Amino acid sequence: MWAEIGAKVMSNDAVVIIGAGQGGFQLAASLRSGGHTGPIDLVGAEFHLPYQRPPLSKEYLAGSMLADGLQLRGSTFFAEKRIRLHRADPVVAVDRRRSSVRMESGATLRYDHLVFATGARPRNLPVPGMNQRGVLSLRDIGDADKLAGLLGVPRRMVIVGGGFIGLELAAVARAGGHSVTVVEALDRTLARAVSPELSSHLETVHAERGTQLLLGRSVSALHGRSGRVAEVELDGGVRVPADVVVAGIGIVPNVELAAEAGLTVANGIVVDERLLTPDDRVSAIGDCACFPSSHARDRIVRLESVQNAVDQARFVAARILGSNQPRYDSVPWFWSHQFDVKIQMAGLPALDDRRMVLGDPGTGRFSVLRFDDGLLTCVESVGNPADHMAARKILGSGDTPTLESASQPGFTLKAFAKRGAEACAA
Repeated sequence: MWAEIGAKVMSNDAVVIIGAGQGGFQLAASLRSGGHTGPIDLVGAEFHLPYQRPPLSKEYLAGSMLADGLQLRGSTFFAEKRIRLHRADPVVAVDRRRSSVRMESGATLRYDHLVFATGARPRNLPVPGMNQRGVLSLRDIGDADKLAGLLGVPRRMVIVGGGFIGLELAAVARAGGHSVTVVEALDRTLARAVSPELSSHLETVHAERGTQLLLGRSVSALHGRSGRVAEVELDGGVRVPADVVVAGIGIVPNVELAAEAGLTVANGIVVDERLLTPDDRVSAIGDCACFPSSHARDRIVRLESVQNAVDQARFVAARILGSNQPRYDSVPWFWSHQFDVKIQMAGLPALDDRRMVLGDPGTGRFSVLRFDDGLLTCVESVGNPADHMAARKILGSGDTPTLESASQPGFTLKAFAKRGAEACAA
């Protein structure tokens, strides 16, 4: 650990947060609610008030949530809490020697503690034709508004990438009556994120609802007419008609500012188990941060989830306020909604883990238990919130079932979690 405790920040010290997404917002709010009295500057690149991103690919795009519903708080909140929100004025330089940051407007802010909550941006699809009209990605509310505008009439949509964003978009578009083709370079959807059992179930769900899945195929070019996309060319020369193309091939952490400031970056801003960089007055949280996870045997991981960003924000706020909690160890959990299917995951899987299924996928209610060296490390649940909540309790307790014990007749996660709770009470 680079800093055993880190520089203790007094309650009236200045905190600057680079990034006004959900992690940055939560950090500012947690500092104030925890008693911090000093200046808090929350610096964002967007004009919008801080808002939720997960609904962009689901409720917001479907029209069941309006822009106001995305907002984390109204404008009065920031004034009342004395949080200085800098909108559409991103940080362009960090001077660690002078403990200051410079914004695009030229204004400078001094800090006693600096937190990178810079998030990530969509990975570009590196093929000819990406700059045509009708080709976009989905990361912010502006992207969602553009996409919603394109989907005002029936369209032929091609989604490049079978990850969570791609499949969530496919579900919304199909429900809206659009023709949808998902092109995935690997041999199954969500191959880097979930088990083959869950991939297979979701592929069946999408296929039954009319989504065309092209697996093990890659895009080589986009072709258009009069500057607007019209076809997606795949490897082998096959062309798929398209009025709208959405690139959903992952995100890239925003680390350039940190690198220019001399901090260590490697697929993220590298921090220790207390989310501190080697400079003990600088932290990083959320999608931009790489940290050693106790739920991954201390492997360095970077998690792309709202839960992780919010929990890390609360941890850093507590540390700034004087907490000596030895490490960030919140159980990672994730969720996704596709059509009427609710997917919930807890924990982190290993690449070569063993798996077992509780329940019957045919009923739409089941869980996949994943084991590393015989111990439970991850649970993927479909239509089974009770299993998900039990899994979070079990993984948080450290007392996890083995593959052998979970294979016994009558085993349930809920019963195992209850047994552990009773043992702690005794």
